[in-house]
Formats: sequence, C-alpha cells, structure tokens
Amino acid sequence: MATTDLEEASETTQDPLDEIPNDVEMSIFDHLDELRWRIFSSLIAIAVGVIGCFFFVRPIVNLLEMPAHGVKFLQLAPGEFFFVSIKVAGYTGILVSSPWILYQIIQFVLPGLTRRERRLLGPVVLGSGFLFFVGLGFSYIALVPAALNFFISYGADVVEQAWSIDRYFEFVLLLMFGTGLVFQVPILQLILAQLGIVSSERMLAGWRYVILTAAILGAVITPSTDPITQSLLGGAVLALYFGGIGAVKLIGK
Repeated sequence: MATTDLEEASETTQDPLDEIPNDVEMSIFDHLDELRWRIFSSLIAIAVGVIGCFFFVRPIVNLLEMPAHGVKFLQLAPGEFFFVSIKVAGYTGILVSSPWILYQIIQFVLPGLTRRERRLLGPVVLGSGFLFFVGLGFSYIALVPAALNFFISYGADVVEQAWSIDRYFEFVLLLMFGTGLVFQVPILQLILAQLGIVSSERMLAGWRYVILTAAILGAVITPSTDPITQSLLGGAVLALYFGGIGAVKLIGK
C-alpha cells in the first residue's frame, strides 16, 4: 500500500521546470484588453520611428545608394522620390522600433510560459535579432553589390546605366529584409529541436532536400535573376542550416 502511494505521488509530482511561476488567472476580456494595449503601444512606436527616420531619410538614402557605383538615378514621375522617402523611412522605422515591439510580444506571452520555456525565450529572441541584423549586413555588403555589379557589367557596352529611384530601392529593401528573414533558419531549428519535433540526426539526414530548398529560396527571395546573387544566398542558407545542426547538437538534441 505504501509502495503504491509513493508511485502515485511520484507520478503526480510535476517537474519544477514545467511549472508556470507567478501564475495569475485572467479572463478572456483581460487578455484582449492587454493585447489591445500592447498592439497600440507597438503602433505608436512604429509611427514615432517612421517619423523620426523620415527627418533623416536623405543620409539613409545616400547610404543605400552607395553599392550602385557609377549609376545615375532618375525620378520618372512627379513625387517619386517623396514616395521613395516614405518607403525607406517606413522600413527603417520598423527596424528601429523592433526592439520595443519584441519587448511587447515577450511581455504578453511570458506569463503563460513555463520555466523551461522561459529559458528558451531569451536565447531565441536575442539570437533572432542578432541573426536578422547579420542578414541585413550580409545582404548590404555581399548580395546587393554582387547583383548590381552583374547587371551593370552585363549591359555596360550596350546601354547607359540610369535607373528608376523607386525600382532600385524596391530591389534593395526587399533583398535586405528577405535575407534577414532567411537568416532565422538556425533559430527555427533550435525551436523545433527543443520542442522534440526534429532531432539533429533527422536534420542531417535531410541534407539533399535542404540543398534543393536553398536553391529555391535563392531564386525566390532575391528580386534579381542573376546566378551570382542566388548562389550567394543559397550558400548562406546551407551554412546557416548546418550551423544550426551544430547548435542543436550542442544542446544535446
């Protein structure tokens, strides 16, 4: 009888890491009210960021134009540069306000997380932010110049390089932010491994499919069609994927 009681007690004993600290019951209306406030706070931060970046948009535009050496930019329609300025300020404002947005997301989901999940949250958020900015830097330093050099050299003896300012920034901004999102691959691997969905062995076993996926991503994510940019992005995806496998192995998964 005593043995049975001990077995039942051991079965009902919960791992402290699976407990939710400071668990407070909230009604659905309280959750919705908090969500509404955090969304409103995030939108205010984005608006402030966009407005602030709009006042400094010219230095930002000059910085983004630097990879296009020897190219003349044209305004092909009235007000085109003004709308380009709004677009650049919008992307940059979201980027500047992203730490506050992440903070609001963390504060909303944190009360419902166990101690085990909270241990994962910090490295995931910090790693995700770091890799996103690394992706932006990689795109600006490697991908954008490679793509532009390909296009400039390809038609240098036939056409004069005069580009639409709007189309240029659409190309650069999409490529940079797309690359930043692609650089989240190791974070996704760590989350899947920590949740017990995929192990490092299964990730490594699917390397053939990963190569195919990297080639497809290189073709889809890059706004250009040149093989150099697609190869660089595809190679970066492969390096990130195998690096993510190494990180998963380090945590014993």
